[in-house]
Amino acid sequence: MTRLLLVAALAGAAVGCASTAERDPRDPWEPLNRGIYSFNDMLDTAVARPVASAYQKVAPSEVRLRVRNFFGNIGDVFIGVNNFLQGKFEDGVSDWARFAFNTTIGLLGIHDIATDMGYEKHNEDFGQTFGRWGAAAGPYLVLPIVGSSDVRDGIGWGFDFYTDPLNETKPFQARWGLVGLRLIQTRADLLDASRILEEAALDRYVFQRDAYLQRRRNLIYDGRPPREKEPDDEAGDKPQKPATEEKEMHDDPDQKPR
Repeated sequence: MTRLLLVAALAGAAVGCASTAERDPRDPWEPLNRGIYSFNDMLDTAVARPVASAYQKVAPSEVRLRVRNFFGNIGDVFIGVNNFLQGKFEDGVSDWARFAFNTTIGLLGIHDIATDMGYEKHNEDFGQTFGRWGAAAGPYLVLPIVGSSDVRDGIGWGFDFYTDPLNETKPFQARWGLVGLRLIQTRADLLDASRILEEAALDRYVFQRDAYLQRRRNLIYDGRPPREKEPDDEAGDKPQKPATEEKEMHDDPDQKPR
């Protein structure tokens, strides 16, 4: 099985390398990324999507909501940590208050009573924290199984994985059972988005890459990202003549520039 997966990944990479289209400067590893993207898409089509679709059909919406709440509650622990690391102390306190109320009154988080109490759900991770600290995103990167990322977020994902509270679950059968259920729930939540992607995008790889990079930038700046510098802005960086000087030159054609 491992050999088959490896062969499929290498075959996808070979197809990607054959592309001669002009590359986006944010994606210098596009041929390799396209290969891994093809492998991930094949794995999703063969395994993840059918399992998520079956789960969505079998599990009532109320059950899926409770499962989503349970894992969201676990995530609030390190969402709070990342908010503290980013200097957003009020949000960090709110995240830990969410965890306290939902774990106790909300019965281990299956009921999200904290939102009704006015404690907003946040979305923070180590990749965003590194971005707030000034770390550059680096090239776009598609990770096997994980999917869209960049160098900074890939490193951040490693920290997220290492600090995942589910890692403390024992025995290991229960731990991997919970991890599997979380993956299925996450994929089920993305079924509608994947259908839109298939219907709307001529090049799904490019659409997903651009959407990922834009979303991550918005998350790092909490929805208020600074304007990105365009290539045409280079001319704008040159010092401009004062308006008064331009007016004088216009009024006196014989006057030479100083």
